[in-house]
Amino acid sequence: AAVSVFPGVRLLTVGDANGEIQRHQEQQPLRLEVRTGPDSADEDVCVFKCSVSRDTECSRVGKQSFIITLGCNSVLLQFGTPTDFCSFYNILKNCRGHNTERSVFSERTEESSAVQYFQVGAPGVRGGIPGSGGEFQIVLDVGCGSGILSFFAAQAGARKIYAVEASTMAQHAEVLVKSNNLTERIVVIPGKVEEVSLPEQVDIIISEPMGYMLFNERMLESYLHAKKYLKPSGNMFPTIGDVHLAPFTDEQLYMEQFTKANFWYQPSFHGVDLSALRGAAVDEYFRQPVVDTFDIRILMAKSVKYTVNFLEAKEGDLHRIEIPFKFHMLHSGLVHGLAFWFDVAFIGSIMTVWLSTAPTEPLTHWYQVRCLFQSPL
Repeated sequence: AAVSVFPGVRLLTVGDANGEIQRHQEQQPLRLEVRTGPDSADEDVCVFKCSVSRDTECSRVGKQSFIITLGCNSVLLQFGTPTDFCSFYNILKNCRGHNTERSVFSERTEESSAVQYFQVGAPGVRGGIPGSGGEFQIVLDVGCGSGILSFFAAQAGARKIYAVEASTMAQHAEVLVKSNNLTERIVVIPGKVEEVSLPEQVDIIISEPMGYMLFNERMLESYLHAKKYLKPSGNMFPTIGDVHLAPFTDEQLYMEQFTKANFWYQPSFHGVDLSALRGAAVDEYFRQPVVDTFDIRILMAKSVKYTVNFLEAKEGDLHRIEIPFKFHMLHSGLVHGLAFWFDVAFIGSIMTVWLSTAPTEPLTHWYQVRCLFQSPL
C-alpha cells in the first residue's frame, strides 16, 4: 500500500451525543499517515484511525482543514500548510473514485483520447518567458506534459510552480523535477485542472493549449477554466490568439478527395455493389479538414482575423464560435474552400513575443488547415 506522510497535523474531535457540543483538541501536532491500499497492523502508537470510502461523510473546511464524520462524532484535521492540505485532498479524491465522475473535461472528451489532449512540446512558448518582468512568482502550468514550461518558468525566476498534468506523463514530470533538484519550487499535481485543488492563487498561467486551427483538441477550455486560480492582476501565456481564414483555389486537392470516394463507386467489389454508399463517402471525405501546408499563391484574398483574448474569454465562449467574414478577392477563379492558421501572442510587461503558424512562416507541428467545399464557388 502507498503511504503519504503529513507532519504537523492538529486533531479536533467534535460530538453532540448528549445534545451538547463537545470538543476535544489534541494539543501536540501529530503525524498523519494516509494509506491508499489494504489496511495493515501498525506497531506505532495511533491516536486516531479510520477508513474513508465514497460513502464516508467528509468535507473541506476553510483553506487547509478537513472534517470527517463517523456516527455521532466528527474529526477535524488541520494541516500545517495549504500545500500539505492540497496534496492530501487530491489523494483523497482519487482514492474515493472522484476521478470517475463527469467533470467539464470528461463531458467534452472521450476517455480513450484524453492523453492526446495533453501532448509534450513547447515550441515558441519559451520565447515569451524572458520578457515577463517580475510576473513569474507563483505559476500554474496547465497540461504540463514533461514539465518543460515549468522548467522555463523556474529559469525565469519563478518562486513556485504548480504543474498540473492529467495523463501518465505526470509521473515522468515528477522524475525530471527530482533529477533537476527543483522539488522545492516545482510541484507536480496529477489530475485534470477542472478537478484538482491548488493551495494559493497564481500570478500567471502558462500552457501550450493550441490545437489545429487553434481550437482543436479543446485544451483551450481547460486553459480558461484554470483562471479560477489566477489573481485579478494576473497574466496568461499565451495571452491572445488570432485565427486567420482565407479562400483558396486548389483543383488538385479537390480532385484527390473525389478520387478517394470513388472506391465506393464500384458496382462489383468481390461481387458486392458498393455504389449505394458513394454519396455518403463523398460527404465524409469533404467533411474532414485537410491538415498540411501550402503555397500562399493559392490564396485568393487577404485573410480575415478572429481574435480571442484569453484573459477575458470564458469557457462558454468556445462552445459555439461564429466568425463573420467578407473577402475582397484579389483574383478570379474557383474557390475550393477556406484555409486556416493561427498566431498567439505572449504579452509580458517588458516585451511581446508572437508565435505564428502562417504559411509564410517556418513550418510548425500545427501546420495549416484547409476545409474543402463539396461544390466549389
